[in-house]
Amino acid sequence: MTRPAIVVAGDSLIDFEPIRLPAGDVAYRPHCGGSCLNVAIGLGRLDVPTAFLGRLSTDHFGRMLRAHLAEAGVGTDLILETDDLTTLAMVHLSEGGQPSYSFHASGAADRGLTRQHLTESSWGGTLPEGAALHIGSIALAMEPQASTLTELFLGEAGRRVLTLDPNVRPSLVTDHETFVSRIEALARVSTIVKCSDEDCAAIAPGAPPGQVMRRWLDEGVSLVVLTEGSKPVRAWTRHASAAYQPPPVPVIDTIGAGDSFMAALLADLHHTGRLSVAAIEALDDAALETILTWAGTAATHTVQQAGANPPWTTDLPAAT
Repeated sequence: MTRPAIVVAGDSLIDFEPIRLPAGDVAYRPHCGGSCLNVAIGLGRLDVPTAFLGRLSTDHFGRMLRAHLAEAGVGTDLILETDDLTTLAMVHLSEGGQPSYSFHASGAADRGLTRQHLTESSWGGTLPEGAALHIGSIALAMEPQASTLTELFLGEAGRRVLTLDPNVRPSLVTDHETFVSRIEALARVSTIVKCSDEDCAAIAPGAPPGQVMRRWLDEGVSLVVLTEGSKPVRAWTRHASAAYQPPPVPVIDTIGAGDSFMAALLADLHHTGRLSVAAIEALDDAALETILTWAGTAATHTVQQAGANPPWTTDLPAAT
């Protein structure tokens, strides 16, 4: 495997998306998904050397996930195999294409990741030198994976670029206080944090989303990005700020849109030689706006597709 520029660690699952049959009945079609897997796929499709770290089942759905990663050119050397079954998520869409989820994950492959699995792996639990590390979403809500990735991430603080997308799924948060404490601890050591307004509401109920993001910036995060649906995406460093207004487009669903945004943001930084703490902190307003525009274009592409379907390089203008 080519040395990865980014390692994505976390959840991998199968989304069952509802489709309407000609007779009017509803059926469910499987799509490879999971926020972290989607980010890895998005990076691979945008020609970023990427490795996925997680447990994949040897069952049929696990083989689907592995093939999906391979098709996008994502490295699989950090994957651990297990006979545990693949996590399944039933997707329920609102009139506007906004998804909600019912998870079937008890004893499932991805959530079962432990520190012992990492240390006893063929690579000894040591991440490739120089690679950024991204985590997020349900991987931080389901044990033992949540504690494993938290320990891994905190242990890498100051050693590499760390990126976080909480992508909160409230139905999976059984201990809100512990979950919030975990996210706050991870955010404080992160280089980049991307959050939606819904994430902020779950993490800090009653606080304005911009205030939450600004607080993390004050606590040491180099770049914070706030998405608010169809409203402008906003981003701040300690010295720069920018916004990007997504264009109105027909929306099939919003599954994976935030993951595509995250992948494209990291891909832009990689392709322009700015995937380092110093370079991120040196971004000016114009550079930040360009990055948001490219990432927003990736998300706009995704909402016009069914399921989590990040763009390929040929679907987007060149990163600048």
